Amino acid sequence: MVPGTIRDLKAMLLGMSPRLSDRVWCFHKVSDARFIPDTAFAIIREEEGVCCILPAQAAPADAPQFAQITLRVHSDLEAVGLTAAVASVLANSGIACNVIAGLHHDHLFVPFAQRDEALALLNRLSLDARR
Repeated sequence: MVPGTIRDLKAMLLGMSPRLSDRVWCFHKVSDARFIPDTAFAIIREEEGVCCILPAQAAPADAPQFAQITLRVHSDLEAVGLTAAVASVLANSGIACNVIAGLHHDHLFVPFAQRDEALALLNRLSLDARR
């Protein structure tokens, strides 16, 4: 366990403090990994190629658009349940959720058109954990 991180599910849910980014993000497969823009949020290397999460202005115009919601709780990377709880509450409302776990925070990418609903559901999940 990393010092200062949280492992208890209830404590993680209580401390989520989800924050919606103002930026629009797109997942985009790049043909040449040498030319990944500095503005890329994440780079994912798969057998099929390299994918980046880019600001919309750096991606093709027809790329699907996503909103980023950061869970500001400093959850432990080995903690169990946070991703499942968050993904389940969104899935039950028909909202896709792509999760990128960082060392300090989890970052959720949801369809841009559903960003406000997703944020409200996450805030409600955090409030419900108080009971």
